[in-house]
Amino acid sequence: MTSQLDYSHIVTAAERLAPMVRRTTVLVSLKLNEALNAQVWLKCEHLQHTGAFKFRGACNALLQLTDEERARGVYTVSSGNHGAALAAAGKQLGIKVRVGVAANASPVKRANMAKYDAELITIEPGMAAREAFVAAQQSTGKSFVPPYNHPHIWQGQGTAAHELLNEQPDLDCIIAPLGGGGLLSGTAIAAQANGVKRVYGVEPELAADGQASFQTGVLQPAMPPMSICDGLLTSVGDKTFPIIRALVNDVLVVSDSEALAAQKLVFELTEQWIEPSSATVIAAIKRYPELFAKQRIGVIISGGNIAPPAA
Repeated sequence: MTSQLDYSHIVTAAERLAPMVRRTTVLVSLKLNEALNAQVWLKCEHLQHTGAFKFRGACNALLQLTDEERARGVYTVSSGNHGAALAAAGKQLGIKVRVGVAANASPVKRANMAKYDAELITIEPGMAAREAFVAAQQSTGKSFVPPYNHPHIWQGQGTAAHELLNEQPDLDCIIAPLGGGGLLSGTAIAAQANGVKRVYGVEPELAADGQASFQTGVLQPAMPPMSICDGLLTSVGDKTFPIIRALVNDVLVVSDSEALAAQKLVFELTEQWIEPSSATVIAAIKRYPELFAKQRIGVIISGGNIAPPAA
């Protein structure tokens, strides 16, 4: 566990990824600050390659494969952002990528995967179908690159917070969305190493297995995939969970309507169009003023792969 919490792995990942990833903008909006009654720094990972933070972890994992593993190719399961990130990174590195993608996946995200030449295999929604797909692929010789539940993934994802804290080290807290826990784990490791006292994860009320797991200390299964926050509809990983329990202060929840209102607020005040999954962090600042009012807050805006608003 101690080695998994070692911030040096994230620093090394940042150096490894520098030629491939985009050092995304850290955005400050005075209007948004006023609306949220806080000072907020937005780490704009919706402006990352493939439109999400997932490109960081995917690159970090692929860059550490052997030549033989690269030649055999890789596979994964994804609602869209991880699959697109893996496909794009694989295309740059000459690695073939196969993705099990749920039949109800966002058309925007499915198209994003297809344009990077991923081999898409449609599966049923839910964790059971994901697990069955992974089991069926094990005999292919391809390497499994999980969406979140591996050190190479969360160390890559942690480079977003690493960049944010290099640019703005004086923060009271950092907030990140919680799905499988890769982004939150990496963010928490970076935050602790840089002296940030509080870290929060946020997930939708309709997919609150992370909060239940955090409160009980026992991993809970994913809830039925009903929330509009499609990027967060997965169970927390058994490898990311211990990191979250050790380093995260709390897991908060917001409603779908609050996430949509936050998405609209960000667009109106910053002209940035982000996914509802990303907007959960802004919604949390609004919903929990006892935690966030008047605070200096870093937030990871995780992605923006959603159809643009109507003109």
